[in-house]
Amino acid sequence: MTAHEISSKEITMYSAEWCGDCRRSKRLLAELGVEYTLVDVESDASAAAKVVEINGGAQSIPVIVFSDGTHLTEPSDIALKAKLESLKII
Repeated sequence: MTAHEISSKEITMYSAEWCGDCRRSKRLLAELGVEYTLVDVESDASAAAKVVEINGGAQSIPVIVFSDGTHLTEPSDIALKAKLESLKII
């Protein structure tokens, strides 16, 4: 199963193939067995615009959006894991 086939209503990650922080966050989510919806900002212009909107003008990725309406931008593994724990996802 590829990351593009993994889907969850809980989490959406805006990402790009070339992004090292994106790969790190994807690896952590995989290690934790957390499903998410992956949106490639390189192939979806509206997704790229959404990232800029979420970040208040910045194009920083990954942006990870959670079902509670919050998001993390370029989170450390520690911050991402803490967020997942707070939402009782892990």
